[in-house]
Amino acid sequence: MTGTDTKPSAQAQHNLGQNAAALQDAIGYHFTDIRLLEKALIHKSYANEQKLANKFGNERLEFLGDAVLELVIRHILLQRFPDFSEGRLSNIRAAIVNEESLSSRARTFGIGDHILLGRGELDSDGREKKSILANVYEAIIAAVYLDGGFTAAYDLVQRHFAAMIDDVAPKGFYRDYKSRLQEYCQKKFNALPRYFIVTEEGPDHIKMYESQVFINGTPYARGTGHSKKAAEQEAAQKTLQDLLQE
Repeated sequence: MTGTDTKPSAQAQHNLGQNAAALQDAIGYHFTDIRLLEKALIHKSYANEQKLANKFGNERLEFLGDAVLELVIRHILLQRFPDFSEGRLSNIRAAIVNEESLSSRARTFGIGDHILLGRGELDSDGREKKSILANVYEAIIAAVYLDGGFTAAYDLVQRHFAAMIDDVAPKGFYRDYKSRLQEYCQKKFNALPRYFIVTEEGPDHIKMYESQVFINGTPYARGTGHSKKAAEQEAAQKTLQDLLQE
């Protein structure tokens, strides 16, 4: 076991309880060590509120899950599309691995109903926040990896994203606006867009970020979101729309 080890609280165990089987059926994986799934569902707000030994909640699992998911998706794309260039593969990957798609996966499997949140997050509809759903999904991928190894994680991700890969690849439809803006700027300006957080307001459980795009030092559109990634995506989307209208 890694440094992610934390004994879940009695309330955490009770919350999952009989729903454990239903959640595992939904995601398509049954754990040998159910504690790993429990840990993946503990948000930092709950960990702090309950004074758990690991105050970070599922953040360490999320950190690992992000890397596992990236590796698996890249592996799948290389196998599926041997004739695609690195650039095209990167764009497809960006369309698949982003907050929007990961939160959508989480909603599909009903993961939000099982997340353990602090009172503040519960009061602000934390179960519906894309950032929280996406992060918990990544934590679950890490939990599967730790429980069953790379093969188990690979099989799970492949099942979860097969339809999306089939839909995205032939259409060349890239929903990741930061990747699209980067490609556009490289061609038109021979430069990369840069993102700066210009405002950061509110308590941790409902914090709002505002990001602004700069290209060659020139300011462009701003975007807002409950995570830095979401704010940057919106800023990139607005900037790309403005540039395409020029």
